[in-house]
Amino acid sequence: MTAAAAMSSVGRKTGTGEPTVWPDLYAALAEREASLLDIIWEQHRYHEHRRWSAERLLHAINFSELSASDRFFVTNAGRAELTTKPGADRVARLADAECRRWLGKDDTVAKVMQACGTWSRYWNEEEAHHEMAFNFLSLALRLDPPDDATVIEYRKIFPDDDMLRTLTLLACSEINAAVTYNEYARRTREPGLRALLLQVGADEVQHMRYFIAFAKALVDSGAYPAKGVLAIAHLFVRPGGEIYGATRPETATRETHVNWWDHLDDAEGDVSLLMGVDKKLQMTYKMVEQVTGLVVNSPDEVEDTWLGLVD
Repeated sequence: MTAAAAMSSVGRKTGTGEPTVWPDLYAALAEREASLLDIIWEQHRYHEHRRWSAERLLHAINFSELSASDRFFVTNAGRAELTTKPGADRVARLADAECRRWLGKDDTVAKVMQACGTWSRYWNEEEAHHEMAFNFLSLALRLDPPDDATVIEYRKIFPDDDMLRTLTLLACSEINAAVTYNEYARRTREPGLRALLLQVGADEVQHMRYFIAFAKALVDSGAYPAKGVLAIAHLFVRPGGEIYGATRPETATRETHVNWWDHLDDAEGDVSLLMGVDKKLQMTYKMVEQVTGLVVNSPDEVEDTWLGLVD
């Protein structure tokens, strides 16, 4: 078999020849006898397919045409993106620990965990593009870039939690990031910055899709109850929840880690800290349905469904 034929045969196992997020991961491993290398190869194909150059996109930005709102957004985005590396580091650590815990008990769940931990290396690399693109702009424009102490503080690795809750929280975070970047891309008048924002937003949507796929696999396995998904969704969509976190008058004090939405500056110019809130809510409801099969359409329905699942 040639290399091209072998690559094609692996691609067909996903149901498409185009690289994509692997659908129905638990069924693929448990019923269709996909191997971990099949899954990991598809992850790699998709990563290669979507790679881009932060340096190239930065060269296309006309710094002299950036508005005060553009500069405000760039400053806050750079600081927020500093917290993604510890998030990815936590996923890698937690996924491997969970893989070992499930080996011999439910080997398919163990494989899902290992696939998740393996994919986190691509998530980490892609988020590095976001972090460095925005913080390079902060440096170049002298926009109070993060000092060394801030970088170290923002690198605190998040504490461990139940894996399904963790994946759901990350899916919700990616929803918030993706909508925010895409909403501001519609506001900026500088085409180079718009192109960068749209590229970063597309990455965040892809990351969301991966977190949904891994979370769905855990629910499909029966090893993780769906109530964990509803609990985290409620944390975000409830009145005063994490979707609105940047607008709360008092931010949470956390000794263990930094949440980026606790540390945004007050809104300025065309930048609203509630950009796209309705879209964020709708995408969160859709995420719940994709992971659990349960349909919710409001914060009250999220809460009622969650409480109905609590023992």
